[in-house]
Amino acid sequence: MATGDTAPPSGVDGPGVIRKVKRSILPIAFLLYMFSYMDRSTISYAELTMSKDLGIGLATYAAAASVFFIVYVLLEVPSNIVMAKVGARAWLSRIAITWGVVTLLTGFIANTTHLYIARVALGIAEAGLFPGLVLYLTYWFLSQDRSRALAGMVFAQPVGLIVGSVSAGLILDHVDWFGLASWRWLFVLQGLPPILLGMWTFFRMADRPAKARWLTSVESTWLDGEINADYQSRDGAEAEAPSHPELRAVRNPRVLHLAVVSFLGGVGTYGMTFFLPQIVAQLDPEYSPTNIGFIGALPYVCAALAMLFVARFSDRTGQRKAAVMGCLITAVVGLVLTMVYRNVPVPGLIGLCLFAIGIVSYLPPFFALATEVLSRAQSAVGLAVINSVASLGGFVGPLLIAKVAKEGNTAFGLVVPAVSLAVAIVLMGCLRWRSGPEMPERGLEPTVVG
Repeated sequence: MATGDTAPPSGVDGPGVIRKVKRSILPIAFLLYMFSYMDRSTISYAELTMSKDLGIGLATYAAAASVFFIVYVLLEVPSNIVMAKVGARAWLSRIAITWGVVTLLTGFIANTTHLYIARVALGIAEAGLFPGLVLYLTYWFLSQDRSRALAGMVFAQPVGLIVGSVSAGLILDHVDWFGLASWRWLFVLQGLPPILLGMWTFFRMADRPAKARWLTSVESTWLDGEINADYQSRDGAEAEAPSHPELRAVRNPRVLHLAVVSFLGGVGTYGMTFFLPQIVAQLDPEYSPTNIGFIGALPYVCAALAMLFVARFSDRTGQRKAAVMGCLITAVVGLVLTMVYRNVPVPGLIGLCLFAIGIVSYLPPFFALATEVLSRAQSAVGLAVINSVASLGGFVGPLLIAKVAKEGNTAFGLVVPAVSLAVAIVLMGCLRWRSGPEMPERGLEPTVVG
């Protein structure tokens, strides 16, 4: 795990230190990200019965789902800057507790206006979670291991959507206690875990290796030294400006290029997150909410397994670009199949599985690539910029899907993410890569063509 040919100093078991890091860091990141995606899928399942109670149509639902991203995008970069200053422990636990409280209170809304307010409040509460977690992992993992570390965290996305899908279907069919509608209980019951998780995170998480009680002083010094050397080997002789060097990331053409790709990927990601239950319901109108929950979980099961393979391939070969492009192509094929067979359960479900495999599996190699084009000083802002633009795709995508979708034919709206991902493939093809024998595992330095 040491950089270059440098062996760990006497008394330090390098692989053992990394095993400690994985055992202590990844479970926290996994749970935070898992519950965030459970929360995001909540509204898509609540819509199956909530729309009738509140009297909202597909366009209003899409607007309510999308409005979350307005403040979310605006606060991503400030959130990462604050986290870098106050520490991950305090900031990430605050995010979890506040988003849990907002989700719980959403179960008591009375009209569409309340729904919009709740969604904006959720965007404020949850802003900065994903880029904050990605930045946090850069404090603990070297670049050649980061894709697998990211996969360990991002694996929580399909797991959260699996658990969220199954639990949402069961709650909608079987929980209507104390006279509250089942969709209200869906928000209440899925808002409680993040509150408890945030409290646990505050007492369990270590901000940096030097503050980890489960590392000796020698081990934390060695790990910090390795990560610093890793950044220096990639940053080379480039000197950061003494005043606000992190803001240079906003002008970095590589960051901007990847941000556009992330925007197009965000259209696909949130098209799946917010409309999968409606598309599954269209495959067979006889499906109950429980059926929709279990069947809707299948694409995420496939995605979870595929993502681990893709991340391993990306780290072992260093072919980040090939991994990202292959996943995006798979997602487009799945979208086309879903649109063609939107009323035929088996091929339509196969299309959804391919779509989920592609749109979930591209994330670890993509964000591993993003961490490698940024210097250490630029990481906090650069990662937040890329994820903010991806989240902007979450705002635009659902609105366009609802506009394009025909009455009773939500699957037709999938032409929007299909086109977006096709453009993303072309843009990834415009990245030129240099590789050499001196970098056998990573072997890449991305440059933008032109």
